Amino acid sequence: MKKWVLGLAMGVGLAGVASADPVAGVWRTAPGETGGYLHVNIAPCGSAICGRIDSAYDKSGTVQSDYEHLGKKMLWDMSGDGEGYYSGGKIWAPDADKTYASKMSLSGNTLEVKGCVAGGLICRGQDWTRIK
Repeated sequence: MKKWVLGLAMGVGLAGVASADPVAGVWRTAPGETGGYLHVNIAPCGSAICGRIDSAYDKSGTVQSDYEHLGKKMLWDMSGDGEGYYSGGKIWAPDADKTYASKMSLSGNTLEVKGCVAGGLICRGQDWTRIK
């Protein structure tokens, strides 16, 4: 019984650490080719970090409530490497409808997000800005 209580206490403690991840929050993507952008909600999902498309906006900042990818997972399986670096996950690029290996780096309220191919040798990325 003591082992079970200890295990439960440790699990709750680790969940608290995961929920306090500094990258958690809502992020505004860089504008796409049409000037529109997304808000992506990044949060712990199990032992990893994931992000879902929370809302979409056109170039004038008007909410696009009919955006076909609302709620879709955009980032998944990201692991913190320490000091604001994340890797090991995947990112889905809605504009290309392709999935790439991903890595991220956090600096203040800017999150550099990259999708990579060829073992990380060729990457495409953008800077996201924290909304909340």
